[in-house]
Amino acid sequence: MTDRTDPMPVALYARVSSDRQDVDLSVAAQLRALREHAEKHGYIVVREYVDEAESGRVADRPQFRQMLDDASGADAPFEEILVWKFSRFTRKREHAVAFKSMLRRRGIRVVSITEHADDSPTGKLMEAIIESVDEFYSENLAQDVVRGMREAASRGFFLASRAPFGYKRVKVADGGKERPTLEVDPDSAPVVKEVFERALHGQGLKEICRDLNERGVTNRGRRWQKNALHYLLTNEAYTGTAVWGKTSRVGKTPNPVRVEGAWEPIVTRVLFEGVRKALRSRAPNVQRPASIGSKYLLSGLLRCGLCGKAYVGQGAKGGRYGYYVCATLQREGAGMCEARYLNAEKAEGFVVDKIRERILTDETITELVTLVAEEIDAQAGELDGKLQVVEAELQDVRSRLGKLYDALEKSDLTLEALSPRILSFRQREDQLAAAREDAARRLEERRVELPGSAEIRAYVADLQEFFREGTFPERKALLRHFVQGIEVTGDEAELTYTIPMPAG
Repeated sequence: MTDRTDPMPVALYARVSSDRQDVDLSVAAQLRALREHAEKHGYIVVREYVDEAESGRVADRPQFRQMLDDASGADAPFEEILVWKFSRFTRKREHAVAFKSMLRRRGIRVVSITEHADDSPTGKLMEAIIESVDEFYSENLAQDVVRGMREAASRGFFLASRAPFGYKRVKVADGGKERPTLEVDPDSAPVVKEVFERALHGQGLKEICRDLNERGVTNRGRRWQKNALHYLLTNEAYTGTAVWGKTSRVGKTPNPVRVEGAWEPIVTRVLFEGVRKALRSRAPNVQRPASIGSKYLLSGLLRCGLCGKAYVGQGAKGGRYGYYVCATLQREGAGMCEARYLNAEKAEGFVVDKIRERILTDETITELVTLVAEEIDAQAGELDGKLQVVEAELQDVRSRLGKLYDALEKSDLTLEALSPRILSFRQREDQLAAAREDAARRLEERRVELPGSAEIRAYVADLQEFFREGTFPERKALLRHFVQGIEVTGDEAELTYTIPMPAG
């Protein structure tokens, strides 16, 4: 074997965490050390990847994913990835095993320039120990950060990254450190007081939004909307109260911290509670419906052709009548969109009638079935071609494995010499076998027997009856199988539909 004369192409990966207590080097310092290491060893740096404010406990980091994608290509541009520490690559042991194994199969090593680990069994054990320690550190760091934040919250400091409208986020001395708190913003605080007073005296959120927007009073440069105004009116921070930890991880009961008098209030507790009571008393019985749980048949399907927002259903006259209204019009009030209110009963009846007249016919369904058949045939052809390629490569790999086994039996070559290639081919064999099984299964799924004329007529009749006699949830579910969306512009409605094919 001859020594390598051309410089090895390498990639540099640097990362700093979003954790406040992460004590590792800055990105600039990591890159400087990595470049110096590469120059010292005669490497050529062909790529540099940097993730800032990204946790090492997650794999979905933009530059990290890009680096793995580049390494997965047929002609990877580098043969080693240099990191300052293994913890910069990942702190999760299972991620380290999976990604390093994938890279190793492509002939790419991950090298820490500050932690010794070679390719010997001892070196791999040392690398595993380092990664396990890193993961343990990360898990404990997360607990320490939460504990530290709870302690800071219990002392009345403001931990969110952005101050509520009406306040400024400022730093105050706390021993040898600086901690964040809130300070009243003299320019915007009067707007907060005005909004609370108007809400207390019965003005609706849409009316207040419209007035503020017409006067040019913005929410940090953006127009006021109902949800932002509602958040303002229900935020205890305006009473000078610090609240932290109202939400928690799944499965854990929140244990919030509340500290009154943490900073100067903008409104009194009496005014805040009065507004909260008024908002509850004025809340409609039927809130803005969700797409599935709504009592409106077309919720989640109707869209305004003028502003692009969804139509939402709402009741009137104590719920006796229903309407669909553009979300822009609902949130910001009259004049913000020219869309009209749609009578729910008429709109729903119109759409159902058009589906029955124009879609649920023998001719239309037959045409759609033909189109589906053509698409299925095209997909099946692609899968069949892929299956043939996989079969050919699998046969080649098994042939090569057989030759290696023959060489092991009939020549002086040792198992130690041949085992790396045998292991590589076995891994590829497993991958190809799995790919063949997947392609064969998907191909079989595409080979469906399409319905004939009699079946189509029966299918159409069943669907027609379902639309007439089905319960509301049944009709709503069926409608969503056919209709992808309805765009309403003035007196015109454009309906986009598809066909739900029966399984089998």
